Amino acid sequence: MGGEAGARAGRAGLLVRVAGPSDTAVLVEIIESAYRGDASRAGWTTEADLLDGQRTDPAMIAESLAQPDLRFLVAADAAGEVVACCQLERRPAGAYFGMFAVRPRRQGGGVGDRLLAAAEEFARREWSAPRMEMLVISLRAELIAWYERRGYRRTERHEPFPYGDERFGRPRREDLVFVVLEKNLGPVV
Repeated sequence: MGGEAGARAGRAGLLVRVAGPSDTAVLVEIIESAYRGDASRAGWTTEADLLDGQRTDPAMIAESLAQPDLRFLVAADAAGEVVACCQLERRPAGAYFGMFAVRPRRQGGGVGDRLLAAAEEFARREWSAPRMEMLVISLRAELIAWYERRGYRRTERHEPFPYGDERFGRPRREDLVFVVLEKNLGPVV
């Protein structure tokens, strides 16, 4: 990506760049549209059957953007519309990947593949991260399979869902738990 502030034009004219404070509103919009509410049902990544309420809000995004070891990446199409985003966090053993969202009407067209690859490249080149880790709700079999086809593997580790913290949504079920997925990113080039 040519450095922290750099941008890169990918296939299909996608430009991936590091997000800044001025991107807060579009980050919230994309994340909410991909995960929550009826609008999210237009895509296949919805959590609307599992959770009600919000996935994030402007204060949470602003707080994240201010953290020194955390970055949001955004992908914009040839017309300049931001169509996808993800969050990366530098950790001692590698990088954490989360808040991955593609506008529902753009899902299934390769945008997610390209952003995931750009996130892996960023973590490897900018942070020398040897591996990427993520949390996925264990009931999301189709999403877990999507990540597995891209080289991620399930670990034996699980993390509890933050029941009682409505900043992350209101569970519609009592059996939510996260599975930890990871991928070896290989040597830094």
